[in-house]
Amino acid sequence: MEPSSTAAGSPGSSRTLIAALVVVAAMACVILLIWMIGKAQIDPYVQATLNLQGTSEHGGQLFRMNCAGCHGIAGQGLLGPKLTDVSSRLGDPALIHQIVSGETPPMPSFQMEPQSMADLLSHLHTLH
Repeated sequence: MEPSSTAAGSPGSSRTLIAALVVVAAMACVILLIWMIGKAQIDPYVQATLNLQGTSEHGGQLFRMNCAGCHGIAGQGLLGPKLTDVSSRLGDPALIHQIVSGETPPMPSFQMEPQSMADLLSHLHTLH
């Protein structure tokens, strides 16, 4: 008789289960991201913000007043995650959504005029 290589609890079956769970989680993240981007693209606030030219100087002032306490003065991360190169990881619609939604505690939601949001985005693009 040959030993069974598919016995329950074997290291191979555990790795297969973990791999399957990782694939399912990744697919769920992709679907959620596609949904968020699609929703953000039709949002009038997002469109209004993206149609404006932001100024990094005013955005920097807004950042220092509202964001630096958690994200660090240079976006290096403290209580909140680091924001250096955030614009290479997230598109502007996703950044806007993150800022105004407050969906990831302890991040509060920030409601600001589209011009102020455009200014803040302009500053976030400078964080390296």
